[in-house]
Amino acid sequence: MWPDIRLKQKVQPVEKINENIEKIWADLTDTMEAKSCIGLACNQVGIKFSLAVIDASTTRGQAVLMANPEILQVSKEMNEYTEASPNLPGVSATIKRPRKITVRYLDKEGMIVRSDFEGLWATSVQHQIDHLNGVMYFDRLSALKRDMLLRRAKKLK
Repeated sequence: MWPDIRLKQKVQPVEKINENIEKIWADLTDTMEAKSCIGLACNQVGIKFSLAVIDASTTRGQAVLMANPEILQVSKEMNEYTEASPNLPGVSATIKRPRKITVRYLDKEGMIVRSDFEGLWATSVQHQIDHLNGVMYFDRLSALKRDMLLRRAKKLK
């Protein structure tokens, strides 16, 4: 839970996909589903690997598993979505991010994949990559809005 220091630290890259990494991805996916999230990064559950899962589908069960995700390109067009985090429950904020992105990552087979994401998928991927870099969604707000959000979250605790 915020303000745990692990949420502000960058994670370690994954060297290769093995049974341990597959188990972590499975746990992340189960946790994402249990929390009704559309994505989850490893450091959100206290693990320091560059791993994330994203499922912004309406039907669920379409999770994309990523190791070492890196944004290669972003569109000039922006979207706004309300973002939140299970690490800071009860609060959310509207964040503006690029509408389309191209990302490179290792998939579950250990292959380097280059994928395009758009809309809510793109937002979730960017949100998870921020987590892996020690950035919370509210870090993208102005100082005034961030302080108001954190005070509201503290009151809810």
